[in-house]
Parts: sequence; C-alpha cells; structure tokens
Amino acid sequence: MDARRAVCLPLLLLLVVCACTARGKPTAPRKERVHRESELSARPHEDNQSHRYDHEAFLGKEEARTFEQLSPEESKARLGKIVDRIDSDGDSYVTTGELKTWIKRVQKRYVYENVAKVWSDYDLNKDDKISWDEYKQATYGYYLANPEEFEDATDQFSFKKMLPRDERRFKAADLDGDLSATREEFTAFLHPEEFEHMKDIVVLETLEDIDKNGDGYVDEDEYIADMFAHEEGGPEPDWVKTERDQFSDFRDLNKDGKMDKEEIRHWILPQDYDHAQAEARHLVYESDRDKDEVLTKEEILENWNMFVGSQATNYGEDLTKNHDEL
Repeated sequence: MDARRAVCLPLLLLLVVCACTARGKPTAPRKERVHRESELSARPHEDNQSHRYDHEAFLGKEEARTFEQLSPEESKARLGKIVDRIDSDGDSYVTTGELKTWIKRVQKRYVYENVAKVWSDYDLNKDDKISWDEYKQATYGYYLANPEEFEDATDQFSFKKMLPRDERRFKAADLDGDLSATREEFTAFLHPEEFEHMKDIVVLETLEDIDKNGDGYVDEDEYIADMFAHEEGGPEPDWVKTERDQFSDFRDLNKDGKMDKEEIRHWILPQDYDHAQAEARHLVYESDRDKDEVLTKEEILENWNMFVGSQATNYGEDLTKNHDEL
C-alpha cells in the first residue's frame, strides 16, 4: 500500500500562521506524509496510437483534459507561446534539459500554487522575500511570546522540536545564505522532497521521525511501528508481515538488522528511473527533424499533436497571468 510505504516527513506548512494572524493560540505542528515521485501519467505510453501520455506529461493531467475544446489553430498558437517559456536561455532552441525542467515544473505545479497561496502570510514586509525572522514570527511568534500558555507538554515538546528543525531546513533551502528565501527557495523549504539539493534533509528528517530510541538507525520494530500501532497481544495483519519481509529483503541492504542513512535514502529516494528525463528524450527524438538533438519552435509546432494535439492544457487562462512561479 503506497500510503504505508510513503516517506515519513513532518512538514510545518501553514499550520499555525492563520492562528497567529488572528491573535489566537496556535496549534501544535502536525505530521504529513510525502509520497515519492509518481509517474508522469497513468496513461500507457502508446507510440503511434495515442499521445495522451505525452500530453499529460508535457502539460499536466488536469490541464490536458480541458484542451480538447480548442481547435488545432488555437492549440498551435498557444503551444508557440509555451515554447518561448521553455526556451529559458532564449537561444531559439529547446534542449532535452530545458524540456526536462519544464516537465518537472509542470508535474509539481500544485507545489508552486500552494506556495503562492500562502506567500503573503509569511512575507510580512511585502518585499517579495521571506526572511527566517519573518517565517519564525508568523509561525512561532505567539508561542515565543506566550510560552506560559502552552501547558500541554505535547504541544511544548512539538514546538521546541520543530523550531530548530525548521531553521535547519530553512538554511538548507537558502542557497545564497542570506537568510531570506526567494519563491523558489521557499518552495524548497516547504516541499523539500521535490528538490535535489534538499534530499539530505528529507533523509535526515525521516530518520529522526522513525528512530525512536535515538541510536541513529531504524530497526525493524521502528520501521513497523511507523506504519502500524500494535495492540498488545493482538495478531499482526498479513500486510505487516509482508512489510517485515520487505525490511529484511529490500530495506536492510547490508543485513545488519537496521537501516542507516544510505539505506533510508535508497528506500525513500530510489534513483532507478527519471521519468521526466525519459519523456524529454522521447519528445526530442520524435520531433527532431534534422537530428541535431535540439528542437526549434518550427519542429515542435510541426509535431504539435505529440505535445498538445486536441488535448493538452488550459493555457487560455494560464497565458493571461504571470508565470514567474512556474
């Protein structure tokens, strides 16, 4: 079951900012589960039969369905504008790397939309950056000013634990080290599982969450306890027994009875296949008429049905708004 095998990772997101804004008592941070990267489309990749996989990979699943209402002329016109954005260096060629970057960003558009929705809650001085002090004030300000109101030991422990943890993650996301986050850096802070340079933090936080005895490893019982609350004397469900087998056969690679950081990384961040890279190469291969391994706008528009066809994305709405965040 995917939910049980998902990465365990606490994300603070906007759990207390609304309460702080309203001058009310904030609630303790809660735990979220972050699933590992999914396929670009649930559709089969059927070359010469259907380009639905390509459409959903290139432009997103939800948007792909709405493009069916557009005529071929409208599709091509809007695709041309999309190509201009994909060509990030403006050299009139679209590389495999630029296509891969676009596909990855489209596939995690919900992440950027989430950041856009909460941005103003944290950017207190409206300078289009969020400093660590701003985030700390918006999220923990009430707790820091009124610690005596937190009589519940669980709440006190949760806030005391999460504050330094958030600071550590914020600094990891802050690539230029100025203690202020741009939109991209703040997105990496809130959604570290989506960014390569944040993978160490994802592994470390996962280890900290599951390692209940604090020895720096995850043993089999801790691994199971993270998924299943065992009732004393009660039988384990079959799926738990299967997970125990998974631990011994596939999680504990060196067979020492526990998972270290590298084994946790292998578990939650498998590197066996890059869907976006494979799709970008596929699109270039199929559309590269002169076989120079890059695409011109003309080559893309000539093969427009592979990229958008009669179903792609609702860029009628998207093209009217600022795409700096995408």
